[in-house]
Amino acid sequence: MTKYYLLLITILYSCDMKNKLKEPIAEKIEKELSIHGDTRIDEYYWLNQRDNKKVINYLNDENSYRDEFMKDYKSLEEDIFLEIKSRIKEDDSSVPYLDNGYYYYTRYEKDKQYPIYCRKKGNLESDEEILIDVNIMSEGYEYFRVGDIEISPDDKVMAYSVDTLSRRIYTIHFMDLETRKIHKKNIKNTSGSITWANDNETIFYNTRNVETLRSEKVMKHNLNSSSKDVEIYFEEDETFSVYSYKTKTDKYIVIGSSATLSQEFRYLDANNPDGDFKIFQERINGLEYSISHYNDKWYIRTNKDGATNFKLMVCGENNTSSSNWKDYIPHREDVLFEDIEIFKNHMVVTERESGLRKVEIRPWDGGKSHYIQFNDEAYSVYSSTNVEIDSEKFRYSYSSMTTPNSVIEYDMNTKETDILKELEVLGGTFDKNNYVSRRVWAPSRDGKQVPISLVYRKDLFNNGENPLLLYGYGSYGITNNASFSSVRLSLLDRGFVYAIAHIRGSQYLGRGWYDDGKMFKKKNTFNDFIDSGKFLIKEGFSHKDKLFAMGGSAGGLLMGAVANMAPELFRGIVAGVPFVDVVTTMLDDDIPLTTFEYDEWGNPNNKDSYDYMLSYSPYDQVEEKDYPAIFITTGYHDSQVQYFEPAKWIARLRDRRTNKEPLLMYCNMDAGHGGASGRFEAYKETAMEYAFFISLLDN
Repeated sequence: MTKYYLLLITILYSCDMKNKLKEPIAEKIEKELSIHGDTRIDEYYWLNQRDNKKVINYLNDENSYRDEFMKDYKSLEEDIFLEIKSRIKEDDSSVPYLDNGYYYYTRYEKDKQYPIYCRKKGNLESDEEILIDVNIMSEGYEYFRVGDIEISPDDKVMAYSVDTLSRRIYTIHFMDLETRKIHKKNIKNTSGSITWANDNETIFYNTRNVETLRSEKVMKHNLNSSSKDVEIYFEEDETFSVYSYKTKTDKYIVIGSSATLSQEFRYLDANNPDGDFKIFQERINGLEYSISHYNDKWYIRTNKDGATNFKLMVCGENNTSSSNWKDYIPHREDVLFEDIEIFKNHMVVTERESGLRKVEIRPWDGGKSHYIQFNDEAYSVYSSTNVEIDSEKFRYSYSSMTTPNSVIEYDMNTKETDILKELEVLGGTFDKNNYVSRRVWAPSRDGKQVPISLVYRKDLFNNGENPLLLYGYGSYGITNNASFSSVRLSLLDRGFVYAIAHIRGSQYLGRGWYDDGKMFKKKNTFNDFIDSGKFLIKEGFSHKDKLFAMGGSAGGLLMGAVANMAPELFRGIVAGVPFVDVVTTMLDDDIPLTTFEYDEWGNPNNKDSYDYMLSYSPYDQVEEKDYPAIFITTGYHDSQVQYFEPAKWIARLRDRRTNKEPLLMYCNMDAGHGGASGRFEAYKETAMEYAFFISLLDN
């Protein structure tokens, strides 16, 4: 009785102290925003003043408040972080792959945060050559990320790109691999990608607009010339961005210019970098295509002729206009054609049917094609590193929600598989047989069936009693597959069920599933998520008072929308780098990524789009009502969702909510959209999120 009494007193005291904590209150400075005859008042607009001392102080106050509010769970955060870290093999390395006579791999050393990029010449018994030790190179930087590493065709020069601010603006450097000297010349403000021509001295790269961060130019740089870099292509249409690459056959340099619903390509003989690029097929609004080269032909994945789920077409090397394209793999109404991988004797096709990815092996000689067999009810499979075009083996990665990731090599002739590496889950407590993975289908309010992948620990599952974390994204056609996560075990081993709702806005059930969750159908995404949560409670996968939600970026928009639409459904929500101020952001074409997202959300300069976006924009729809507990994360240098969106959102939530559920925010003052750059640092934020959920179960 005495022990129980002391525990009760401790809890009551802790709750009382939390109630006495002073929440950060942002100053209100009203700004009128008017368009289409409508005026909105944004009292926290001033928070967009980056580097303003008042703004910095407010963000630091939010961090201090979170720390103080969660101080009773600080030890739990540390425990979870150490759990996550303890499951990961620190002295680990990737599976080596062969490229141009060298085996390349990445390895990590114990107690070090960053990767070491290496290669060995000829065979794996050769001496190791360290290309880049990021642990050394990153010294003195709060953030450091290597973007691309590309070796010249003669293996003598390494070009590599680095970002030291987390704005996804990279500087390209060059190292002479024979002398190990870094060239004095470097190239700033790039997207990070590097493409070598076949002359061993010319690279093509893409520059970013430093304000909008749009990749807008393709440039040419000659390593042995003192002349200025040459502008090859400038994309004038602000709804498009550019990129460049070399075909797997090494024959062509390709420039791609892409919007959501339209692409355009140019190509150049890689042996003639000073030549003129030829246009492949001029852009046509609504015509989507991508190109792969092999054996004097181009293979085109496209939606031409109304192929909603895409098909594969083919044309001659020099007859590339769409009038010359011929069907190679026809369109299928119930199968999403995703991609191809080119080999000398085979084409590997990835497609998606009923939500699951399938891999087909198709011999070029007309022999019988076949599919690789997978046995799990729900799984994740994707092409791994397949650089060598002459190889007879296809390398892929495979996992399920209960099966750790494996890198597998598949012999396309004999159908034999060789598991090159399976992820080790350290700590000695993980046994896949202790967990159950399922796929269920939730009815949405308009009659659609929404797939949900879920996993839980058998011995901790009690029908209708468990807490459940429901994850969602649902934008850009991005599909979250049912893959393994050792990080997630920290929840599963505490009795949580983890579920992924494959809501509209993804392409889980094909391109139509995406189209039905964007633009003027965006609310289907939110409804699907809410109805999935209700279904999981009804079916006993979650207790009605223990349903939690999580999403990041566009998934953070989802979190903001469902918090407004169904706040009573969720015990707590984590919104990572959330895109919540939809209308204001999409009206500002100086903000990064705005203009070429019109095809996803709409262009609010048009009244019909403005009205629809305003009707769900999380920041604009905050009302005086009870809200669930919410934990928001952001990065001060975020290049995609600016820090001020979540900062404004939490300020308005605090001002208008009618209850006292915790509203917390953590702003990483050194990181951007992807979080911290160190190997383990990002897991500290994960530990914060998990501890937040667990703390709510104690209250």
